[in-house]
Amino acid sequence: MRRALITGITGQDGTYLAELLLAKGYEVFGLVRGQNNPKAAYLECALPDVRVLTGDLLDLPSLMRSFARADPDEVYNLGAISFVAHSWENARMVADVTGGGVLNMLEAARLHQERSGRQVRFYQASSSEMFGKAQAVPQNETTLLWPRSPYGVAKVFGHHMTISYRETYGMHASSGILFNHESPRRGREFVTRKISRAVARIALGMQHELVLGNLDAMRDWGFAGDYVEAMHLMLRQDLPDDYVIATGETHSVREFLDVAFAQIGVDDWSGFVRTSARFVRPAEVDLLVGDWSKAEFVLGWRPKVGFEELVAMMVAADLDAEARTETAPVPAGH
Repeated sequence: MRRALITGITGQDGTYLAELLLAKGYEVFGLVRGQNNPKAAYLECALPDVRVLTGDLLDLPSLMRSFARADPDEVYNLGAISFVAHSWENARMVADVTGGGVLNMLEAARLHQERSGRQVRFYQASSSEMFGKAQAVPQNETTLLWPRSPYGVAKVFGHHMTISYRETYGMHASSGILFNHESPRRGREFVTRKISRAVARIALGMQHELVLGNLDAMRDWGFAGDYVEAMHLMLRQDLPDDYVIATGETHSVREFLDVAFAQIGVDDWSGFVRTSARFVRPAEVDLLVGDWSKAEFVLGWRPKVGFEELVAMMVAADLDAEARTETAPVPAGH
């Protein structure tokens, strides 16, 4: 039985990855920060077969203790402060966690590998935000990195540190340069989930307006459940490497709105949506689209869920969730 340690396990990618590995017979350990963390209770309810460990990406000794307990064959470092808009307001913390946390995880993996005498295979969650002001279209593994947010800069640090540990210590350390990937489990603060949830609430009469930023921003959107399969495939290769994981298609926020509102029979959504400068990034990333041919050739991976299917899936899930919320009984005294 192989053993895997996942940071960021309570997030969208972490839950999909844990489900995938459990189905493959892995013993899965999930790192959760702090004691009495409400996310630990959620994890125990949603994924009871995952063994929860406490640790902090900023605390190397806690990570080393988690490695000793889990004794992993594979490590998936998904933990980060991943909301890009938040990174301008808290640049230092994002740099420490999203960037410095990678260094701590790599060092903990290296030290554990030395102590145990067993290879630890390491996956780093890199991001298409590293391309930022894209210098080529589409972007591949050799495209110049030009990040345009503190989050993107922190991801570049973690990406290059992973390469450095691979080349310096001979570690089996790979990075997945994942383009935007969504699902019904996406956090409500992200624009895709903000849209799908608002559409559901508008359909149910629970909301009347949706406020967004740049509607012309273009993204390469895929399904998170597909992308975690690529993570696992990277660590099953004989040699470590870096891979772009994407769909190769680009769609605007306007197109996302078109498909989402179509799910509730609305062709013209202009009366429900307005824009605000408050939601426009200080430095916008206008066009990201990935070339995933290397992943297809080496890993045998390809995306399965298309754009319209993804949007429909998210709206349907939010319609179901919001309908259940609306009809839930009110506790006595309220």
